Amino acid sequence: MGNAINQKPAYLRALMKMHLGAMGTPVEELSSKPVIGIVNSWNELVQGHYPQRELAERVKKGIYAAGGIAFEFNTIGICDGIAQGHEGMKYSLPSRELIYYSVEAMVKGHGIFDGLVFIGSCDKIVPAFLKSAFNLNIPSIFIGSGPAYTMYKPELRKLSRNEFVKGEISEDELIKRNIAYYSGPGVCPFLGTANTMNIMVEALGLSLPYSSTALANTAERLSLAEKTGSRIVELVEKDMKPSKIVTSDNFYNALVVLLAIGGSLNAVMHLIEIAHTANCDISLSLLNDLYDKIPLLVKIDPKDNQRNMIDFHKEGGLPQVMYELKDVLKLNAVAVDGLNIAERLETLTHIKPDKKEVIRSFNDPYSKNSGVLVLYGNIAPEGSLLKTASTGDVTYFEGPAVVFEREEDCRIALENGEIQEGQVIVIRNEGPVGGPGMREMHRISEMIKQFKNVALITDGRFSGASVGLIIGYVSPEAAEGGPISKVRNGDIIAIDLKSRTINCHTNPEIKGDASKHYEVKIPTWLDIYRKFASSSLKGGGMRI
Repeated sequence: MGNAINQKPAYLRALMKMHLGAMGTPVEELSSKPVIGIVNSWNELVQGHYPQRELAERVKKGIYAAGGIAFEFNTIGICDGIAQGHEGMKYSLPSRELIYYSVEAMVKGHGIFDGLVFIGSCDKIVPAFLKSAFNLNIPSIFIGSGPAYTMYKPELRKLSRNEFVKGEISEDELIKRNIAYYSGPGVCPFLGTANTMNIMVEALGLSLPYSSTALANTAERLSLAEKTGSRIVELVEKDMKPSKIVTSDNFYNALVVLLAIGGSLNAVMHLIEIAHTANCDISLSLLNDLYDKIPLLVKIDPKDNQRNMIDFHKEGGLPQVMYELKDVLKLNAVAVDGLNIAERLETLTHIKPDKKEVIRSFNDPYSKNSGVLVLYGNIAPEGSLLKTASTGDVTYFEGPAVVFEREEDCRIALENGEIQEGQVIVIRNEGPVGGPGMREMHRISEMIKQFKNVALITDGRFSGASVGLIIGYVSPEAAEGGPISKVRNGDIIAIDLKSRTINCHTNPEIKGDASKHYEVKIPTWLDIYRKFASSSLKGGGMRI
């Protein structure tokens, strides 16, 4: 079997083998076996990545059993949970680009890999790996840690945080309760960005069935890792590159799934960016067209206080969802197991409708409309995103704006009791350029849960765990001269879900001078990112 090393000129080939052989690698294997790179984001900081050390060993076992040879290397990874609410969050989205370029450097810099296994689990890491797979375009397959197991219902996490914000429980009690909920390593067990993006990988066809939902640290997860290792060798043998597997049909399917599960808004931005790298197309207009065609079939945490990813997996996970969506999916789309979607669904066991509590049928959905909506208007002429799956029965909201130039100013106002019922909070200068880095406003969205009637608008973004009438990704962003920069305190803002609009009524043209960008001292990497960052609804990637 030929490999990348053997394709090099004799002298270069010999030196490559010398360096690899110096670590104990049998030189004869380097000549006869496919060389597989294992791209692992394992570290001891990120809960979702911690199990990936063992997963990598299981992947290697599968690779060796199938006749390959493996070399593992690591990437960085930021925990969004730890980075939330402070300056560290500015590094989260830009880290996607750092990871993307670092994988390119490792793979092309060494020039030895015939195939790649990507082991990543969390918010920006999985999108970065997807970009890398399409950029490098050598046989690739994905697996992550899987959702962490928890014995407790989601309401424990939510209630404890609300009580702490209100001053009803101590910091020690908050920590105690949340450790009880996040009871071990693995991806946070709700449908946030991390689990959403792992589901997107499976929906795109780049991982084996159930890879997105099989629980962390289980026999099922370890078995999937070993099968993933075996499959990458087969993909190399058949020269099955990402470009041969994933087409616009696969991206269409992923978008349909995203809407049907009411997944994280961050996934829209990531899918747009990944599709750009793959030379495929995802448009916001398609998203809105599908809103009326794709019902909401899944309801788990953060939309539900009783059920989480564990319950989702028990009811069949993504394969069950795709089975319910089979009449609206592109069934000829191919996956890494060599089957198209129709063939995949035929081989899997599906749960009867009368036995399900989490995943509903297409004809009996939680809502006839899907979970994500694009809003336009004089505040957001290029669009903004709302997770309608988390807004309850609200279809219209109108109130006076209270404007903040950065997230911290809003947090202080909330802590001081300066926000009132009926207001529309506007946080600007938090986009890819303005942040820089486009922070999530998750901590703010948690704090405003104490109100019954408050909306939030920002050119920043939200965690997949955020709920309520919160609109993000407003484009153009304030730092690029977008109309949101001209909104004034007291301006009446109307949010209309039926007409899909977000407008400033008292200032229809949003006249006046644009707000001065909030000046911060920018570290070197963030300054580089802001100079080349695209808008959030164009993917937020670097256009160098």
